[in-house]
Amino acid sequence: MKTNLLSKIPLFSHLPIDELNHLQNTLQVKSLKAGEILFNEGEVGEHFYVVTDGELHILMGAGTKEEMLLNTIKPGEYLGEMSLIIPNGERSATARAEVDSVLLSLSRDEFTTLIETYPLLSHGMVRVLSERLEMTNDASFHELTEKNRQLQKAFDELKAAQEQLIEKERLERELQVAADIQLSILPDVLLEPPGFDFGARMVPARQVGGDFYDVFRVSENKVAVLIGDVADKGVPSAIFMARAHALISAEAESFEDPSEVMKRVNAHVTRLEKATQFVTVLYGILNIDSGEFKYARAGHEPPLILHSNGSVERMSHETGMAIGFWEDIVLDEQTVNLQAGSTLLLYTDGMTDCRNPKGQPFGLEGIKEHLSGYSGLSGQEVCDRLLKSLKDYQDGAKQDDDVTLLAIHTK
Repeated sequence: MKTNLLSKIPLFSHLPIDELNHLQNTLQVKSLKAGEILFNEGEVGEHFYVVTDGELHILMGAGTKEEMLLNTIKPGEYLGEMSLIIPNGERSATARAEVDSVLLSLSRDEFTTLIETYPLLSHGMVRVLSERLEMTNDASFHELTEKNRQLQKAFDELKAAQEQLIEKERLERELQVAADIQLSILPDVLLEPPGFDFGARMVPARQVGGDFYDVFRVSENKVAVLIGDVADKGVPSAIFMARAHALISAEAESFEDPSEVMKRVNAHVTRLEKATQFVTVLYGILNIDSGEFKYARAGHEPPLILHSNGSVERMSHETGMAIGFWEDIVLDEQTVNLQAGSTLLLYTDGMTDCRNPKGQPFGLEGIKEHLSGYSGLSGQEVCDRLLKSLKDYQDGAKQDDDVTLLAIHTK
């Protein structure tokens, strides 16, 4: 059976029948299980093998992440000759059985004798070695080409990631500048005129927002009170907010009537602004001698009054028009006399629109319900408690809009 097999192997096919019979008695049978190693890269080779059944893979870097398949040896093919040709030669690769396999083994001395007896075997081996070398070169070339492609891809991805990181850092710096600008606009300390105290809180939905507020004197006995909400969020709204605040502050120095200030500001904004941004504003003047608060409302949320008896009243149901839409603006103009123990609350719609995990908004009724329990508290205490109530209601749900509160408490 061996002779028939050996005669079909190109390397031995031209040998005389007597030599084939001799090889039949000389060659040793070696069996391998799937996954078993025949020899390892770097070992000194002492045997030459012919595969009679199964399949072996010739590998570089076997068992590592860099493992590379050089060749597949199938029945009728041989392996291990290189280390026998070179004295004390080491295996140049690892041979591993991919399936259960059977091999015939020839020792170094037997292999040398066979080659010396039949020199033509050397020619056949040289041809096969050349083919294998070419296959190895092709495999190495394709492997190197693929690694170069992967390396180039990784380099391109790294370069893109670096560019994104640089852009991200640039945007973060710009956001920080915008946040600093916004904070610089807000008052560091609220005024405390005789008979009154103020409170305020603001929580942006992003690093910077479009809400703003201010409290500043316009005369010895009059204090300007301002709250606004720019449509949208982020850097563009912060820039628009800064412009609106600056215009209101400037016009407040020239005009005492809140509605006239709002109309003048709207004229500037509609003349200068080319985008679609707009801002809702409530601007009023508090007379600290009489307790009268006269205000103009441009599309903003109507204020709420917490009376000393705990009842809550909404000041107006008129709408008014936001600043920045049209040149001719319609405002909601109101006057209210603040009584002792009462609190006037101004807020942005982020307060009413804030939702709990079920998607239910806090709403106007939510504000009124909590506000009714804060009678007798200072303006700052009212703002702090309202914001805490909102956070409790929100219960970790995402905040979609800026939240701003501004309170005037009459002592």
